[in-house]
Amino acid sequence: QVQLEESGGGLVQAGGSLRLSCAPSGDTFSRYFTGWFRQAPGKEREFVAVITWSGGPTYYEDSVKGRFTISRDNAKNTVYLQMNSLKPEDTAVYYCAAKRLPVLGTYQSGSNYDYWGQGTQVTVSS
Repeated sequence: QVQLEESGGGLVQAGGSLRLSCAPSGDTFSRYFTGWFRQAPGKEREFVAVITWSGGPTYYEDSVKGRFTISRDNAKNTVYLQMNSLKPEDTAVYYCAAKRLPVLGTYQSGSNYDYWGQGTQVTVSS
């Protein structure tokens, strides 16, 4: 059973940066599609970004394109979400999610992922 652990959340001013990390226990991350989702208070969970296999494509939600970067470090068995130019509307609990290769389905749909972390809070002040 794979367990995911996120870290790196916190409080930052608008325009600042944070880097979230997601590491699994129990398996090698390179065997998984890995995505980030977020949920703001009173809102539904939404897709943020996903990374496929090593060297494979990445996809982003439109509002974070050009500001967020998802990446994978296979040596550290970790997936990162680098968040730059943060805005107050980025405030949410961010969740890491994963599904073993080779098939994911619609990457924006959280129901297609099998494993989830506990979430890490990101708060952007104006």
